[in-house]
Amino acid sequence: MSEKDEIPVSNTLTPEEQAVWDAKAKVRVLLNLWDLGGGKMKVKKGDLTKRIVRTNETSQRYVEVLGELQATGAIEYSLVNRVTLVELTAKGKEVLAQGLKSKDSLFEFDGSQIGTRLGNSLLKWIRHQDSAASVAVDKGKGDVGAIASYDDFKAVALDVYDSLNRDYNLDDLVPIYRMRRAIGERVGRSEFNEWLLEMQATDIFQLMAGETPDITPDKREDSIIIPGGTLRYYAKRLNP
Repeated sequence: MSEKDEIPVSNTLTPEEQAVWDAKAKVRVLLNLWDLGGGKMKVKKGDLTKRIVRTNETSQRYVEVLGELQATGAIEYSLVNRVTLVELTAKGKEVLAQGLKSKDSLFEFDGSQIGTRLGNSLLKWIRHQDSAASVAVDKGKGDVGAIASYDDFKAVALDVYDSLNRDYNLDDLVPIYRMRRAIGERVGRSEFNEWLLEMQATDIFQLMAGETPDITPDKREDSIIIPGGTLRYYAKRLNP
């Protein structure tokens, strides 16, 4: 069995069959995009295409599906250094969750077998959802909701910094992009930037450039630019 996901259906479909195929394809695209980016990172469009195009299919078959996902706000495109990146939005995660769990969803696996990659992606999604639900129960809704103030952000940022520093042995130099992604959609990008700079201004963090041998366009974008246009890649906690 090929590593490609699922056994593809015929290219000759009735309008009703085409509608069902499109609905299934959208869920597969979103699930693969979520898996490739860990639910947070942007993904090269070429990498996504390699994952979603199945045996005896071409990328052309997915042009309309991707266009509809973009039109509804489920995915967003950006161009970085002439490379097209695809991002799964908060709306896209909602569409994916609905497509996987709703009784009215048309999504199901084709054929008698499924590809290892897609099956593992689905398992990771289920485990991620279970983990998120457990965190919500353990910490309470107030702790995992949107961050609405600087004081709340400061507490969360310090906790995330300490956790990453400890768990990954980062030697007190925590990449800012990892902090941003760990906090995720609880705070907007502009608020994250503003409040992190305020933490530097009050001598809680020192934002540093340092050596960045593993820098990529998406990591650069999720780092921070200080006034003057200089990239800061690391945060170092002062007086811990």
